[in-house]
Amino acid sequence: MIQTSLRHYSFLDRCLMQFDQGLRTVASKAIPTRPNPAQHTQQPVLKKDARQLSIALMRVNHAGEISAQALYHAQALTAHAPKVRDAMRQAGLEENDHLAWCEQRLQALNGHTSYLNPCWYWGSFAIGVCAGLAGDQWSLGFLAETERQVVNHLDQHLTQLPTQDIASRQILQKMREDEAHHATTALTAGAKELPYFIKIVMRCFSHIMTKTAYWV
Repeated sequence: MIQTSLRHYSFLDRCLMQFDQGLRTVASKAIPTRPNPAQHTQQPVLKKDARQLSIALMRVNHAGEISAQALYHAQALTAHAPKVRDAMRQAGLEENDHLAWCEQRLQALNGHTSYLNPCWYWGSFAIGVCAGLAGDQWSLGFLAETERQVVNHLDQHLTQLPTQDIASRQILQKMREDEAHHATTALTAGAKELPYFIKIVMRCFSHIMTKTAYWV
């Protein structure tokens, strides 16, 4: 009988693995595990102004998914309970699909991703570590509040997108569905409600990122 052993990684090992994962998230092309929601959608040629608007909005969403990857990586790293760690990793996989879909749409529109993606990743990673160190219930609460804010943000973008950009709309609609599910999962797992001032700080950080990534 062949015996197999499971390697138990030290915290330092996991930190190095997360650092490597962060570099790959920022520098490499994301590979989705699910089909792009817009893969069979006819994509009409957009007028210049409409195309530039779609590019800017999808660049913001791509930057948001870079940040989401960082948050989930950091919270998985610092989670205490295995079930919380697994939940963070599963959500991170779905967020990676979002990242890939946004990147694919930007390429189709001949647009570029944010030049500040490394800043969005490592800044969000630091925030995620702080949330994780506060404890699993607070970390889940941070996740739930983040996803609530993302859902509101996606609702705004769905109203701002050019009417004829059906492909981007289908991607954002699927993303919204997933984000709402993540929030519900976190609440079911025992998330604590964050203090009001923390929510305000989160909104301010999100506002800075979205306004900057819109242009850069």
